[in-house]
Amino acid sequence: MTANDTPSGKQPTATYDSAFLKACRREPVPHTPVWFMRQAGRSLPEYRKVREGIPMLESCMRPELVTEITLQPVRRHDVDAAIYFSDIVVPLKAIGLDLDIKPGVGPVVAQPIRTRADLARLRDLTPEDVTYVTEAIGMLTRELGATPLIGFAGAPFTLASYLVEGGPSRTYENAKAMMYGDPELWADLLDRLADITAAFLKVQIEAGASAVQLFDSWVGALAPADYRRSVMASSAKVFDAVAGYGVPRIHFGVGTGELLGLMGEAGADVVGVDWRVPLDEAVRRVGPGKALQGNLDPTVLFTDKDTVEARAREVLDAAAGLEGHVFNLGHGVMPNTDPDALTRLVDYVHTHRAR
Repeated sequence: MTANDTPSGKQPTATYDSAFLKACRREPVPHTPVWFMRQAGRSLPEYRKVREGIPMLESCMRPELVTEITLQPVRRHDVDAAIYFSDIVVPLKAIGLDLDIKPGVGPVVAQPIRTRADLARLRDLTPEDVTYVTEAIGMLTRELGATPLIGFAGAPFTLASYLVEGGPSRTYENAKAMMYGDPELWADLLDRLADITAAFLKVQIEAGASAVQLFDSWVGALAPADYRRSVMASSAKVFDAVAGYGVPRIHFGVGTGELLGLMGEAGADVVGVDWRVPLDEAVRRVGPGKALQGNLDPTVLFTDKDTVEARAREVLDAAAGLEGHVFNLGHGVMPNTDPDALTRLVDYVHTHRAR
């Protein structure tokens, strides 16, 4: 039984009535739930301590370490959901691709995907490839109790961008050139990545994740027509593949103000909004039947307490008429953020608009 299943004659899971899952289902909540993207990470001194000397990808494959890092922000900030500590390239590493996460750079791929022959390197992902994920989530759900755990994966477009470029890019010139110039190869690449991504999310859900978030971090580089023509089907395939589990599906990207409606159409139950579009405008673009997540600018946390509360209040006021709202930042927590500022923000959101 998953976090959202309440079959006749059975009690719901411990997380079912959590404020986070209620908001995702667009049900009344006792308080606005809040969690932060990248809440488990470099902003926490306890994270830096346990990660010291351990490469990023290795740390994602140690269940005890993953469990500790995932729990750290829940203990410190009292957030309403944990997010599984991992990286979007973990499933690609798990199927044997030669890649690494280089400090200060990001994921770097030894042999970029540029030709049809290269697709043969993208084999199917099996649960046996990521047994450490199943083990870690089992440990986490026992520790978390009634606090939901969010699983996640990178969306096909963002994964493809890394694979085709060979690493991070500001222009996506190789990826977009393939998308425009060889649409059949591009479609086949994204379709294969959709299968890998869906398999990775299924492992997390079956191990006990209460919700999943698909990060399409770089899709804001596309015009709406290109998104609909060249990307949307692959994201929809991922969401369709996990629809039967009944867990909320969250979709998030950066700079996606012009794509919000299409991202919702792709199959999300909750659409993440960055800080560029107010939530009351975002709901107009997304349309009815979806909850929204967001969307305080992460840099606001570098200001004083009164300014943080004033800007958080603007987000909450803009969300006042929404069917469902999960408070979050408009992108991830920045490494130099004061952890105490996050703790104070959680308390403010919880008490400002209790309902």
